[in-house]
Amino acid sequence: MAEQSGAEKVLRCPICKSVMAAAYRPFCSKRCADVDLGKWFTNSYAIPGTADDDEADTAEKTVVDDENRDG
Repeated sequence: MAEQSGAEKVLRCPICKSVMAAAYRPFCSKRCADVDLGKWFTNSYAIPGTADDDEADTAEKTVVDDENRDG
C-alpha cells in the first residue's frame, strides 16, 4: 500500500471542484448542495441498466404479489 505524505488529502466539491466546506459536506456551499438536489429531483442521475433488467423486476414483483394474494 502506498504511504501518504504528511499532508492531508484535500476533498473537493463534486459539483464545482472547489475545496469542500465541513458545514456542507461533501459540497463547498449551499448552492452546490442545492444544484445536486435539483439533479436528483429532475432525474439527471441514473443507474445504467438494460430493458431486460426492468422487465425482470416487473415480472418478479408480479410473482410476489400473486403469492401474497394466495396466502
